[in-house]
Amino acid sequence: QVQLVESGGGLVQAGGSLRLSCVPSGSIFNIRAMNWYRQPPGKQRELVAGITIGTTSDSTRYADSVKGRFTISRDNAKDAVYLQMNSLKPEDTAVYYCNINAADSDYGSAYWGQGTQVTVSS
Repeated sequence: QVQLVESGGGLVQAGGSLRLSCVPSGSIFNIRAMNWYRQPPGKQRELVAGITIGTTSDSTRYADSVKGRFTISRDNAKDAVYLQMNSLKPEDTAVYYCNINAADSDYGSAYWGQGTQVTVSS
């Protein structure tokens, strides 16, 4: 079974940057969407950024709290998804999870990464 391997988390000071990576251990067919979620301590998981794969072009969306600071991107050849995080704030502290949704079976598949901790100090 394909697993999503995340990397890039860590401890950074406020105003700093991190780049999260999410690379599948194998090929995923018919990818429809690639997302980054996060779960702050004691709170529910929330969508941070997402890419919807279109027939001619992709569309992206961001949570209001990260617009202008975070950028989601993907690498077609690797089925990988990245999250560039700039101007980090203490409130960005959370466990970040990548998610890939694919129409690769009758009911589709949702793949999840193991989570990577991002801690922003003030």
